[in-house]
Amino acid sequence: MSGTQLQSLGGVIVATALPYREDAAAPAGLAVDHDAYAEHCRWLVDNGCRGVGPNGSLGEYSALTDEERRRVARTAVEAVGADGVVVVGVHGPGFHQARQWTEIAAEDGADGVLCLPPTMYRANPAEVIAHYEAVASVGLPVMVYNNPIDTKVDLTPELLGEIAQIDGIVAVKEFSGDVRRVLEIKERAPGLEVVAGADDVVLESLLVGATGWFAGFPNVFPAESARLYELATAGKLEEARALYEPLVAAFRWDSRTEFVQAIKLGMDQVGRYGGPCRPPRGPLSAAQRAAITADMDRAIAALREQAA
Repeated sequence: MSGTQLQSLGGVIVATALPYREDAAAPAGLAVDHDAYAEHCRWLVDNGCRGVGPNGSLGEYSALTDEERRRVARTAVEAVGADGVVVVGVHGPGFHQARQWTEIAAEDGADGVLCLPPTMYRANPAEVIAHYEAVASVGLPVMVYNNPIDTKVDLTPELLGEIAQIDGIVAVKEFSGDVRRVLEIKERAPGLEVVAGADDVVLESLLVGATGWFAGFPNVFPAESARLYELATAGKLEEARALYEPLVAAFRWDSRTEFVQAIKLGMDQVGRYGGPCRPPRGPLSAAQRAAITADMDRAIAALREQAA
């Protein structure tokens, strides 16, 4: 589906984890394994997810060289082809960097972009609006990303009402963790698609009107996540709860500092390849590894029981 002009960035779009292979000549001795990444993107779409999101925080974009970052996005576009959407992370310190990454994404066939506010300082509302005007001017559909925990910039419902007036802004990935915002955003910006950004409140967000899930743990459970989305958006609450409740303890790691390491460990546990992270992300402590493993084991056991 790459290269088309979309107005909806809903559905389950997976913020993809990035595999590395050992290479002494690469940064930190880890080179991006593009073949493994292409296979992973394909696997996610083949298992029911609508598309993939390369170069997000989960994809460790800030640890990549510019050449690597562009090639990762191209790899996703080529791997998914006409069978899904690719929403590329274009985060940058200022609008000139974010706009440049958006221009590159357009050249390489992306369907849309995901964009944080300026990442290096606490921008004021006027600067945030100017940032998104510059990114949207490229012409690709833009999903703005509200992550006040990491950026210290809160895209409040009131501010989103202003941002939504920019032509080309079509969605918001809402990661504040406050599900009350879903309805308030819909009230203040009725044309803006609200996309659940935190895995551990996805069911609650979908039940009150979110129409998408830009997700982390579908890297581990793609088919089950796609099924959860379908049940929730169809209003099948009891079936959705039965699927969600065994998963939510693992999903909570998506909102913690070690979310990248946790999701990669989860991939390892289900027989996928997660592997290490590049610095500055370090290895998990023994206690963290044990806690994630226990949460994942419970989720895996419950899913096997439901499938039996």
